[in-house]
Amino acid sequence: MPPPDESRESQLIESVLLGIPVPSLFMATNSDSTWEIVDGVQRLGTLAHFFGSAKLLKKIHRPVPLKIEGLDKLSALNGTVHEDLPKSVQLMFSTRPIRVTVLNDKSDQNVRFDLFERLNTGGISLTNQEIRNCVFRGPFNEDIKKLALDKNFVAMINLKSGDLKNGTAEEHALRFFAFYDSYKSFDHSVKDFLNDYMQRSALKKISPSLEKIFKQTFILLNRNLPKGVVRGNRGVTPVNLFEGIVVGTALAIKTGKPISEDKLANLLDDEKLRTFTTGATNTKKSVIGRIEYVRDALIN
Repeated sequence: MPPPDESRESQLIESVLLGIPVPSLFMATNSDSTWEIVDGVQRLGTLAHFFGSAKLLKKIHRPVPLKIEGLDKLSALNGTVHEDLPKSVQLMFSTRPIRVTVLNDKSDQNVRFDLFERLNTGGISLTNQEIRNCVFRGPFNEDIKKLALDKNFVAMINLKSGDLKNGTAEEHALRFFAFYDSYKSFDHSVKDFLNDYMQRSALKKISPSLEKIFKQTFILLNRNLPKGVVRGNRGVTPVNLFEGIVVGTALAIKTGKPISEDKLANLLDDEKLRTFTTGATNTKKSVIGRIEYVRDALIN
């Protein structure tokens, strides 16, 4: 279990006490017919932390039961633990239903993704990448998570504060590999394109050659774009610009030709590139256009 964020834990307990459903738990069936939690470990841990029996605390590696703090709507409960609640409230809390979705080991992975997307309601919904992390588990997913922490990669993507811990960085890393490998096969739906690529790659580690081009690309970009992949004074990295710049740069490196690094900064605000990255840009023509425009600009 990760270190507890007791303010968020208290908010979940408050939601349950107010009658708000606990977000769905998702399980996957293992080959031996046991169930494994693929989304919901922290929610279950919070409930166990609050119930606070010695057996539960030992399982989740917590020394003492959760003490409620920082509640707004039920502020009278601040400073209390489960045993302080009236017996009727304890009973109500312990009998609240939790929806559990179990995906068997024969479920098609695209079907699994759709189920996660449709059933993950209540509380804070998962992002597409968080769903992918649950559905397409395997060596590729683990490598994506590792590379999303690479210091040069992190320096190139400026994210909204709300996107720092919801899989957005991992999705940017996935975009790099998916478009680098298969950008000419893209056809309108980014979600389906990324799902298909991650499904095909799930059981394979990222090859040393692909990891090398990833790292070379972001070292080169970090050397030339001190503010990251952004336009002007805008703080957030536009995802279409990111695709064009990083994949185009990777393809330029792949050619083995000398790279005109001095052109990179100007490409961020290049008017021709802007036509491929603004407006209706999730078309095959625009995707190929922005990636190959950057590639060609850097080697000519």
